[in-house]
Amino acid sequence: MEHDQFAIRDLDQFIALWSRTYNTEGKPDWSHILPYYAEDIIFRDTIQELRGIDTFRAMTERLTRRSSELEMKIVNAVMRDNLIFMEWEMTILFAKTRRSVVYGASRLKLDAQGKICEQRDYYDLWGDIMDNVPGIGKLYRRFMRKVFG
Repeated sequence: MEHDQFAIRDLDQFIALWSRTYNTEGKPDWSHILPYYAEDIIFRDTIQELRGIDTFRAMTERLTRRSSELEMKIVNAVMRDNLIFMEWEMTILFAKTRRSVVYGASRLKLDAQGKICEQRDYYDLWGDIMDNVPGIGKLYRRFMRKVFG
């Protein structure tokens, strides 16, 4: 594997980088980690699929503008060959809402240069947010149990 200065070499380095994604005011800041993403990054989560670093950067900037506070805690992480899996808890406060915790996991794939070329985030956005809305959370979970349980 050919590495440059912005290559992810091991799990400890990755966790250190990812843990610094949020500044002391609680606002997200990806400026230090974006160079570790490949130009042709493919990002997918429960609401979107993005291709290319410019589109990915724009998404991170939108999230920064929309959130009053955002904190991410890596609960577990493992790296095997060119794949990284991590379980995380993201606490987010959007303007005029309650603080919500979103529980999720991510699969990241590294290219031959050690850059993130694919990222797939898995989480239950609506369930985790609805849990924090008084009166709605219990109704949502009851509905989900009836439909899927």
